[in-house]
This record gives sequence, C-alpha cells and structure tokens, in this order.
Amino acid sequence: METDLLLGLRQIKSISDYQFGKEVTDVLFESIKQIHFERSPKTSKIRYIYYNNDLWLILRPKNGFFTLTLFSAKKIISKLAAPKLRVIVLNEISEFIKKGRNVFCKHVVDIDEDLRPLDEIIVVNQDDELLGIGKLKIPVPYAKSFSIGVAVNLRKGIYKLNI
Repeated sequence: METDLLLGLRQIKSISDYQFGKEVTDVLFESIKQIHFERSPKTSKIRYIYYNNDLWLILRPKNGFFTLTLFSAKKIISKLAAPKLRVIVLNEISEFIKKGRNVFCKHVVDIDEDLRPLDEIIVVNQDDELLGIGKLKIPVPYAKSFSIGVAVNLRKGIYKLNI
C-alpha cells in the first residue's frame, strides 16, 4: 500500500510539473502527508486528489491533465506572486465573475505570460482576491489587446463554493 502511494504521488507530481511548472507543484504538494487520492473503480487510475478532506485536483481522463478546484486556487494565490497562473480583471466586474460569468478581453488588466489556450487559470481582481477558476480560451497577447470576445471560460465562481 505504501508503494502504491509513493508511485501515485510521483505520477501526479510529474503531471503537475508538466502542466503547471515546478514552482506551482511545490506549492500544491508541499505537505504530502495531508494528500491522498482516490482511484476510479473501473480503471483503477487516479481520478481525485484530496488535501485533508477537501477536493484539491481532478485528473481529467480524456487528456490526463488536472482541473484546479477553488481550494487549490486559494493555496496558489496565497503562496505565489501575481500574475502566476492567473488573470487579473477589473475590480468593477468582480461580482459578475463570482457568479460564474465568463471573463471578457476588455476586462483583463494583467495575465500570466506563460499560459497557453486551454490552460487552467485562476481569475482574481486587482486586489488579488479569488473570483473563480476556468480555462483560457485565446492566446495571452490577444486576451490583453482585444476589446471584444471571451478571454476565459469560467468553470466555477466562488459563489458556487460549497463549504
């Protein structure tokens, strides 16, 4: 059982390194004693990663990458300087984003230059307050320069957080 845990941790950390970078992986997995995972009953592959009892990351079976949760986004925000893995939007639209609305290009103030389309992204306002999580829809230069169109498809706003 201990070997299974070590192999699973090595696997999920290597996926995180590839997807988010070593810096984010170090933040997400800094205290591995609180991390455990759940395997799919049908395939026996890792599906959900938990930190204590909170859902931390979800491994998507279709592409093998992680989906962030609001709990993991909070941890990243608290440990890494902006704009790492996030898009910063105008304070005026914070309430709309919290409700789960998409982020439009005209509202983007700053964004992590290392992101690519379809990457997981954390949405924050100018005060670095968590608003939601989603997927970057277009390349970073376009998200910063366009005045029309959707930059980030929001998956979940913080008002949908079940605590």
